[in-house]
Amino acid sequence: MPRLLKICFLLISMNRAEITHSQDSEDLPPLLHKAAEEVITGKYLNALLDVLHFQSSNVWTADMLTKVMAYFHAREVMFTLSSLQMSIESYLKNLLYQPRQLLSEFQQLDQQQFQTAMKYLFNSRKDHLEMGNIILDWEKTRERIFQSPGVNRTLFLITLDKCFLTLSALDCVDILSQVLRTSAVNYLQPDVIGRLPNVLQEDAFRNLSTVFKDLYDKTSANTRRALYGWMKQMLQKSCDMSEFNEPISWVSAENLWILGRYIVHLPLEEILKINLNEIRLFISYDNATKQLDTVYDITPELAQAFLERINSSGFDMKNTSTIYRLGLLVCFYNDMEQMDAAVARALLHQMIKCNQLRGFQAEVRKLKSRLLNIATQNQTLNEVLGSVSDAVVGLTSSQLESLSPEAVHNAIATLNQVTGWAKSQVIILSSKYLSYEKVVSFYDVSQMSTLVTGISTQSFYSMNPKELSQIIRGTTSQYLPDLSSAQRQGILRKITASGDFSSSIKDIQGACFKEISLSDLWRQTGYNSSMMKEKELRRSQALYLYELLSKKNYPVELLSAGQLVKGITCQLIESMGTDIFLNSFRFFENNLHLLSPYQVNCLAWKFWKVSNASIPPFLLSVLPVEYLEYVSGPSCVPFIESLGKTDMDLLNPSLHKKNAVLQKVQECLNGSVADEYDVDLLGNLICLLPPAFLHGSMSLKAMATALHQFKLCRQLRHEQKTEIKYKLLELYGSPKNWTAETTLDVGPFVALLSKRELDVLAEKFPDIILQIGKTIGPISSAEELLSAVFESVSNVAANMESSLTTPDCLGTRAPSSNEIIKLAEANVFWSVQELKCMDAGTFDKNVELLGTVSSFNSSQLIALKEKAKQVWGSLPDWKSYHIVSLGHIALALTEHEIEELDLHSIDTISVLSQQTEWTLTQQFKC
Repeated sequence: MPRLLKICFLLISMNRAEITHSQDSEDLPPLLHKAAEEVITGKYLNALLDVLHFQSSNVWTADMLTKVMAYFHAREVMFTLSSLQMSIESYLKNLLYQPRQLLSEFQQLDQQQFQTAMKYLFNSRKDHLEMGNIILDWEKTRERIFQSPGVNRTLFLITLDKCFLTLSALDCVDILSQVLRTSAVNYLQPDVIGRLPNVLQEDAFRNLSTVFKDLYDKTSANTRRALYGWMKQMLQKSCDMSEFNEPISWVSAENLWILGRYIVHLPLEEILKINLNEIRLFISYDNATKQLDTVYDITPELAQAFLERINSSGFDMKNTSTIYRLGLLVCFYNDMEQMDAAVARALLHQMIKCNQLRGFQAEVRKLKSRLLNIATQNQTLNEVLGSVSDAVVGLTSSQLESLSPEAVHNAIATLNQVTGWAKSQVIILSSKYLSYEKVVSFYDVSQMSTLVTGISTQSFYSMNPKELSQIIRGTTSQYLPDLSSAQRQGILRKITASGDFSSSIKDIQGACFKEISLSDLWRQTGYNSSMMKEKELRRSQALYLYELLSKKNYPVELLSAGQLVKGITCQLIESMGTDIFLNSFRFFENNLHLLSPYQVNCLAWKFWKVSNASIPPFLLSVLPVEYLEYVSGPSCVPFIESLGKTDMDLLNPSLHKKNAVLQKVQECLNGSVADEYDVDLLGNLICLLPPAFLHGSMSLKAMATALHQFKLCRQLRHEQKTEIKYKLLELYGSPKNWTAETTLDVGPFVALLSKRELDVLAEKFPDIILQIGKTIGPISSAEELLSAVFESVSNVAANMESSLTTPDCLGTRAPSSNEIIKLAEANVFWSVQELKCMDAGTFDKNVELLGTVSSFNSSQLIALKEKAKQVWGSLPDWKSYHIVSLGHIALALTEHEIEELDLHSIDTISVLSQQTEWTLTQQFKC
């Protein structure tokens, strides 16, 4: 940045000729005269912009700087070149660290200065600015500006306030787009939406609407609602009146297209009023399907209202062409009367995209099941397997077992595109597919896509080594990270034993490389730094390879080679020359997550030794506490900004040092988080603020912006969450008055509310609470929320009678598939008796999901284990996929029962080993 600021002096590098006082101020061009006056009054930013504007249309002469300095002396302002340079550099450098002040300065710019600022920030395509023999790196300067969240916020706000009054609307929309798309922080908040222009030419409005549609997923629910309101207001202004002077629906085909994903905010009654000609025209658009494919957060009520309107407009809802145009609306299709198998298959083909919906997956699976029954009328499952899309995910293990190898082989082109498979299903289908061939080949494996994870270790090991080498090199290699360690070891050991390892090692990428033993690495030659860039390395591998390659490579080549940075020792860091170290530091900084605390400590001391004046501020938190005394005044903002962009856990400070750092942060903030600018500055540090500081020092204005940042925190303490809850209640009021959007925005923090408050929200917004409940972890972190979710789902099904008539289950409501899918972790609230009364088919369909519930107690696990024995038969008859599907339920197996299981497969043992709560006796039996 300092080099840019020299532009203010025009030709600083010219000879510093003696300045004579005889020169007259009238010799200065008017714009330079104005700039000189601005320098005298301390308006350095204004002066800089005037000089830039002057430079764009004038040729500099050798005596220009002399005239400027003469003017200063004539005004009895005793500037020297060096003092003036220092003053302006210091001012403008500090301005970048004071975005509030920058906003104020921007607001005071005149029209020409503002246009110049926008031109050089957003429309300049120059990498460098040249003035005489001064060359300024403008590309790096702009990069520094746009990397600052606070400066970006200022640019966003000033564009809203001044741009549309000064520049063309299209130019302003382009500027807003650049700021919003390049920043990691979203500046669109509900209160800001009110500052959007309420009059825009058509092209500008369409372009801005496109920006908002593209940023839909980055904005809060309340902001989306506000943006919908603004778009609606703009669209209604162009709405015609009918011949009877009565307003017609503003929701035309064109307006539906402009709204894009925001159509999910249309009220139900507004959808039902859409003119049938307009809905027919909209669905006829070529891009309608693309738009309807993105309405991930549409509700069943709105989707069915659209379907009803489309049906009324004359479209045949059972016509394949119509079905293909419905996008995600097909997920809520309800016209099942007199449907034939071909229509059912067409619907299922389109419903493969329904897993993108935000919620309602239980209803979708139920619909797929009904359609699958229709699709298989008068045909067997073997015959229709390749034409029912991902409905096969809903099949039980016994249904999959009934498939013929030939049917699976013929349907592989469809099956390999399906997502959402359970592990046990993948095992069955992979086994069926491979059993069709006598010898497993690379071609067979390459056709399997995600199903490759179900291939047994033994099957991999039985393959030809050259075929395995092709797996490592080919497109199938993208699935290697998803294989278990046992499977990867099986592949590598076969290749190693064949003697073909040397030619294959350079092609082994990602996590698979970590499975190579040090002894195998030692036996190979021909390594180079470039082949290491895409490999994951254990620290021991990195140490060996770094030392080996350092003999013939420069440090910068090794440090830029991916995870090889793990292998640099403190001794090597200490021995690096100053220039090499400083030039290579960016590789360390970009890979902090790969470094050990010991390596980070060595880096901090090395940097302090060679250049303590320019040490990255975050490294001060690694040095002893007394070094924090160097942080004060102007260095405060860079210190916080640097730490805020770093994950402090990677620096691994002691508790004492961590508290000292946070105390320094609070001092630098003058004891408060006042507004959104402070939140921008804090970045990741907001997750570490002490509860007392959150309680007394965070303003509500800041909290509105901080909520999104808090939701990204990985490990908030209970005391912090409590203070966040109180701030949210202060900000949004009582939960009984919350809107659906507020509930969505609060998200996982609803788990902090009392049971009574949660019951209110569950009654008002059951689908939203259900959606949030699915993202919550173990019951220990959200018992009240999961309880509210369970009661909400249970109340809906309260009138359903149990289909079981056994004496033990009379009067007991057994869990249904629909409920189990909806509840996720909240399944923990089923009683032991209810689990015992579960239907065999329901258990077989949902055992894998039940096995993921981490909070079942021992009695519940035993009940589920006994249900498994009832459904699958005696333990010796259980197949590998049965055992794998148990998940946590396997923990209920006794030592004697474990002995009865067939555990000859290394893959079965590998899956069981993922459970961490085995007793020592159980582990011994396994």
